[in-house]
Amino acid sequence: MRRRPSAAGSLALSLAIAWGSAAPASQGRPPNVVLIVADDLGYAELGCFGQKLIRTPVLNRLASEGMRLTSFYSGSPVCAPSRCTLMTGKHTGHSYIRNNGNPPGRVRDDERGLFPGQNPIPDDEVTLAELFKRLGYATGAIGKWGLGFEGSTGDPNRQGFDRFFGYLCQAHAHNHYPRYLWRDGRQVPLPGNDRGQTGAIHAQEEFSEEALRFVREHRDGPFFLYLPFTIPHVSIQAPEQWIARYRGTLGDDPGWINENPLGYTSHPTPHAGYAAMVSYLDHEIGRLLGEIDALGLGGDTIVFFSSDNGPTHGRVGGADSRYFDSAGPFRGLKGDVYEGGLRVPTIARWPGRIPGGTASDAVGYFPDVMPTLLDLAGAPDLVPEDIDGLSLAPTLLGRPEEQERHEYLYWEFPGYGGQQAVRLGDWKGVRTDLIRRGDAGTELYNLASDPTELHDVSGEHPEILGRIERIMAEAREPSPLFPIPVLDAPDDRQ
Repeated sequence: MRRRPSAAGSLALSLAIAWGSAAPASQGRPPNVVLIVADDLGYAELGCFGQKLIRTPVLNRLASEGMRLTSFYSGSPVCAPSRCTLMTGKHTGHSYIRNNGNPPGRVRDDERGLFPGQNPIPDDEVTLAELFKRLGYATGAIGKWGLGFEGSTGDPNRQGFDRFFGYLCQAHAHNHYPRYLWRDGRQVPLPGNDRGQTGAIHAQEEFSEEALRFVREHRDGPFFLYLPFTIPHVSIQAPEQWIARYRGTLGDDPGWINENPLGYTSHPTPHAGYAAMVSYLDHEIGRLLGEIDALGLGGDTIVFFSSDNGPTHGRVGGADSRYFDSAGPFRGLKGDVYEGGLRVPTIARWPGRIPGGTASDAVGYFPDVMPTLLDLAGAPDLVPEDIDGLSLAPTLLGRPEEQERHEYLYWEFPGYGGQQAVRLGDWKGVRTDLIRRGDAGTELYNLASDPTELHDVSGEHPEILGRIERIMAEAREPSPLFPIPVLDAPDDRQ
């Protein structure tokens, strides 16, 4: 499946030749692109995706002005590999980063405020930002990077971004009141913060201000602004005025105590704190969208919103996904290749181009973001030949009959025991415990009749099971950095 799709490519070529059908309001100018990625936001944690306890008026309005994608998946059930698929268009059977992990020789030192950063993507990896730069876009990334430390090949300033502000290391981002953030290779101190439960400056406030500055500076465009915001990932931390809105309203809210000095901070009312984080994220996105509209850029700007994976599992950091029904009807949470760990709330808005107040169940995932955004920007021919994604532009532009379908979606994840999944039409195959137990068999689910993945029908459909297992063998290349021995070893049965 590592090829450029012909149908979507044909449509996109027509868009490149004549801006008329998908051009922004300003003739002759390509659209600005804002790509917002929440951190560990579950499928059902927005009101427009079924949430009942947490208020998200801004994102609800975004959905009413755009299209909800109800069968859209992240690239992985955890942070770094999911972000790698987003930036490169390659699924985790081909992408360089397939799990979280620190580079060899780099250690964490909390006393000195040092964080190792994640394994860096290599120089020769082509990122979405690099492609937008080739089109003459100003490029910025604000938030959590997680694909390489300062000065490495994965440094965002070496991967196509003119400006970076935020956390380079994911562990650094586990506290929202950090002592410093990174700006283009240099540390920026945040006075009054000491990585405690509270502090003087919440990182999200800094991200929002930086995003507003970026939009104002590049109002004459075009610009590509990537906003991998860090909330609602634990630690549970939000400004007090936001916590106060929920305190005492969410029933029994037992405190959560951290017993690990390197872990997440404790919180006295984690239900209120978590709900506050989601609402605070919603509000800050509203500030940005309001500025875009105030500058007269709304019709010229594509906004694509999603989450990097499913909601936090268990009671990690005091989070309580069961209480908030964070994954909705789906099985699994962050770290699982079941639906709850991968299916994410996704919204796209482009006034006058993407039909407002609509929803689509077209199947897509993070590798599709690169070709989709480049297609909408009128540059489909810039999409690399070796990616796994395809353009969802026909779906977003209200022409589903022209949409090419994926033959399959593929995931592999060496973490949490080692996992693998394939979606083939309405069928989904899942393997777990591949590292702990070896090949323990493949589960099979029919998502049309069993979206909750509760009924394994592998024994009833041997032909479908066989097709999925062949894809699991053929859709991947072994990774020396992230091995799964039972998959990497030669198959003597062939």
